[in-house]
Amino acid sequence: MASQKRSIWSRLPVVHQLRQSVGLQRGMLVTGLILTGLFILVAIFAPLIAPYGFAQLKDAHGQFGSQQPPSAAHIWGTTVGGYDVFSRVIWGTQTAILVIIVAVILSIFAGVVLGLISGYFGGWVDRVLVVIADAIYAFPSLLLAIVMAIVISGGQSSLWGGILAAAISITVVYIPQYFRVIRSEVVRIKAEAYVESAKVVGASNGRIMFRHVLRNSTRTLPLIFTLNSSEAILTLAALGFLGFGIEPTAAAEWGYDLNKALSDVTSGIWWTSIYPGLAIVLVVLGITLVGESLNDLADPRLRGRRRAAEASGLVAETSVVPGGPLEAGPGGIDGLEGGESFDEHGIEVKP
Repeated sequence: MASQKRSIWSRLPVVHQLRQSVGLQRGMLVTGLILTGLFILVAIFAPLIAPYGFAQLKDAHGQFGSQQPPSAAHIWGTTVGGYDVFSRVIWGTQTAILVIIVAVILSIFAGVVLGLISGYFGGWVDRVLVVIADAIYAFPSLLLAIVMAIVISGGQSSLWGGILAAAISITVVYIPQYFRVIRSEVVRIKAEAYVESAKVVGASNGRIMFRHVLRNSTRTLPLIFTLNSSEAILTLAALGFLGFGIEPTAAAEWGYDLNKALSDVTSGIWWTSIYPGLAIVLVVLGITLVGESLNDLADPRLRGRRRAAEASGLVAETSVVPGGPLEAGPGGIDGLEGGESFDEHGIEVKP
């Protein structure tokens, strides 16, 4: 029972990847997870952490004052508009995470459905969707975001107007990535024996697509999810910096605060720009480190490096892809007798 619990625990996504990683790669993954986890926690508990509201200009003692230096009342000072910098940065995490959630969920949903249809049915449907996906790559995401911001809210965005402007632009631009990944997996999987068997017994196309093909073609989506999440934050910040973002009375947004702090930098007022800028850098860095680490761990060449580490007892014997066909179990590799070994190309090596 204990070994079974350990096996289930070791197969959890984050734990599984940590067990796979070695050396510098593990350090990058741990650093990225810490930064990303801190970002999520701050977003969740922002109402408890922030001493003031994102649009609050006064308290019981009166007005905050403009461009006040860091003090006991305002630990990171105040902005040119009289807002508390610390509170604006904390509340900005909620805006950023909302953009990530909306943009990536829309991208995944549309990209997965289109990729599934294109790869499974093929023919003219596949050719048309592939051409459209290639054409979308010609649209710069920031330019599209500016256009969407103007169309949705005339450039003066409310909370959801700004979020949708950034999210929709990212959705359109990144649908081809999810589309291509799912399509290539579906083309491979639909030729498998169990799919042919389902057709023989009379299963409908919908049942085969969603019950047999889809569930086996989404293993690489977490890699694209993490890499695209950082782009969502940068797009939202760029919109705010260019003046097409969210109004300060609707929500806190780091790009808008950076835009208003431009004139402060030349006057020696550093606190209005450094903290929103650091927030953007650290969040994007954390998510990017996680994404790049997961991408590296999905590389089959990693098996050769891991085997040397396994020989020295540094890491556990697990597969590169969680739940993959060569995933190690308590008695060796699942589905194989203990004692069998494979080289980096997956070819069995006889003892």
